[in-house]
Amino acid sequence: MKIFTVIGARPQFIKAATVSRAIENDESINETIVHTGQHFDDNMSRVFFDELNIPRPLHNLDIHSLNHGAMTGRMLEQLEELILIEKPDVVLVYGDTNSTLAGALAASKLHIPVAHVEAGLRSFNMYMPEEVNRIITDRISTFLFCPTTEAIENLRKEGFDYNTCHVVNSGDVMYDAALYYADKAKAPATGVPENFILATLHRAENTDDPQRLTSIFEAFNTISKEIPVVLPLHPRTRKIMEKNGLKNNSDQLILTEPQGYLQMISLLKNCKMVMTDSGGLQKEAYFFRKPCITLRNETEWVELVNSGVNKLGGFDKSVIVDAFRSFRNSDTFFPENLYGNGDASQKIIQFLKEFY
Repeated sequence: MKIFTVIGARPQFIKAATVSRAIENDESINETIVHTGQHFDDNMSRVFFDELNIPRPLHNLDIHSLNHGAMTGRMLEQLEELILIEKPDVVLVYGDTNSTLAGALAASKLHIPVAHVEAGLRSFNMYMPEEVNRIITDRISTFLFCPTTEAIENLRKEGFDYNTCHVVNSGDVMYDAALYYADKAKAPATGVPENFILATLHRAENTDDPQRLTSIFEAFNTISKEIPVVLPLHPRTRKIMEKNGLKNNSDQLILTEPQGYLQMISLLKNCKMVMTDSGGLQKEAYFFRKPCITLRNETEWVELVNSGVNKLGGFDKSVIVDAFRSFRNSDTFFPENLYGNGDASQKIIQFLKEFY
């Protein structure tokens, strides 16, 4: 079986690491990895291939720093050319980025089956480009590997029971990664306090709105006066903060460079709480039994909110601070096995092998 894997962004590198490792252990499968270049900074790209031992991409398209339409269009054009050359049996895509959509569209138009890992997620916010990407990718995929029962239920409500496709509850490959790399964690080069909150902020709906960005940053400043906040900054977020003149007013708000995956695992293992607008980090907080405040008004990981381990803080300073104090003043119960048993990668590969 020939698998053509499309990746381009930090979360996809982590997911691909687990599935590619399963592929490497199977001599009957040949994988071609293509990096679209969507995340190109060394701290957001190369370090992951080095740390996670991901096979080097055969092709790097170096497409980045463009508007959504231009970026997706150029990826679609170049991926189509490569698929025509490689002639794979299936095109494998992850998540909900422009790289995901471009890979799925290129394959679908060439009548190559698409396998979508992390299918069925919905935030029900069509202003999010990720929501548009994941909905379209699901609709044109042949194999939909869902991380949760909620994801499967989303597809059922959308009529996927009547589509010509295979919907599989595979569990979450990110859980596979968390289990595999937990003992390989590396402490960040920059020292961090003994007790701290881990925060990240990168989504355009937060960073591109000066009012939202200011409110969230003020919440970080306020909370850091009670417990230190460690904030690894996405390069784009740092530039926007500098442009808007945002500065930390507390010496306990610690701004760092982006961290590699193994460094982030170390931070997760040692922090007291997480504040983030990232989808992946919400789950990783759960994997390591850390309460999480999501800096959005909705989340695709509804099971975390329903179980009480995640609170939606939005972008309002007072709501974020109240959520922080609520978690800090009470114990949090973490239910088991929301994302499978840690064998999602093997399930995905075994299911695909049954067809080829």
